[in-house]
Amino acid sequence: MFFTSLVSKETAAHASRCGAEGRQLGPFKQIDVGPLNETTVAEPVETDPAKQVAVLIYTSGTTGSPKGVMLTHDNLLISAKTTALFRRMDATDKVHIILPISHIVGISLLIMTLMVGGTARLVSKYDPAVLAKAIAEEGITILNGVPATYQRLLEYKAVAGLTRLDRGSLRLIAVAGAPLDLALKSRVEQEFDLPLSNGYGITECSPGISGVRFDAPRADQAVGTVLPGIEARVRTIDGTPLANGEVGELHVRGRNVMRGYYRAPDLTAKVIDSEGWFNTGDLARFEGDCLYIVGRTKEMIIRSGFNVYPAEVEAVLNSHRDVVQSAVVGRSVDGNEEVVAFVQLLGGSKVKPSDLMTYIKSQLTSYKRPSEIIVLDCLPATSTGKILKHKLAESLQIKPERSVRV
Repeated sequence: MFFTSLVSKETAAHASRCGAEGRQLGPFKQIDVGPLNETTVAEPVETDPAKQVAVLIYTSGTTGSPKGVMLTHDNLLISAKTTALFRRMDATDKVHIILPISHIVGISLLIMTLMVGGTARLVSKYDPAVLAKAIAEEGITILNGVPATYQRLLEYKAVAGLTRLDRGSLRLIAVAGAPLDLALKSRVEQEFDLPLSNGYGITECSPGISGVRFDAPRADQAVGTVLPGIEARVRTIDGTPLANGEVGELHVRGRNVMRGYYRAPDLTAKVIDSEGWFNTGDLARFEGDCLYIVGRTKEMIIRSGFNVYPAEVEAVLNSHRDVVQSAVVGRSVDGNEEVVAFVQLLGGSKVKPSDLMTYIKSQLTSYKRPSEIIVLDCLPATSTGKILKHKLAESLQIKPERSVRV
């Protein structure tokens, strides 16, 4: 059975296709109820509360097929509580939640805000103009987003011809979910006169793993220190321990780690070992107790024997004043890999791919420079703004119109 409210032509059409009937249920005056699947077998309920699944959230699928992540009540509560304490949240806070609560960050923000007695403002869809107005007029104290959230906010400012965005009552702005380049970080901090606190998490970890303390800001791309109650270590792909400063796969352990992937014990066993260590699939290094995320294991490009981390190339491209966002992927060619960059420009920009090639030439060593730069009107993304890189990689089979090769 499924429920869907009739809020648009699209949902009405979907309801019709699925044979749903319009009904009134309590305060809901018009809601579509789909037919009951008589063959459905209910999942068994665990007697141990710590093992009872609270939510089933699907990963964003930025590098492949989405997987159902089983998070328990304990997972969600311990992660939300730790982050709220980390941010010194209390009942006076107003949190603007632009990330959907079908996403782990959205639901975690909602839980932590309610946990401290604060006010949560939910919006159905991210609109940078609406966000700018809410910040200026509604007493919002905390804003959490992905890099694209802030990129679009600054893009709105430029297109609307505003001199400056009003920061209102904001006391904390935070970012996570994708690599943060220093050019964007600097622009956002200058705009709001607040440090942009970078953090790192993953759906399978409910999601918080580390964060930069807002009262101890950093000028680099670090994602801060590991949150209390979480253990972390860096290993080679074959499991060999690595020293401080060396890059390897990040493994974490704690009460925030998921119970497993839904109906996929084989996939669960591949990422969680017998001692409870979860392999995030992210490449990272520690400098002292500070964590840096280098990239995804699956996204690393090996070009002529050299490792190329897409985030590094994207940071250079994103520093161009006309670039809204970029995404770098690898393409197999004659037993090697080449670097391909996709770029979204500000509306009305006359910048050409060849101009971008010239711009990055002095900033990247030869093997890191893209073999091709492709300009798109927009980059495919999830509802939270994460770029779907596997979609871009698939599109390389079709020759785009606006591109340049070197």
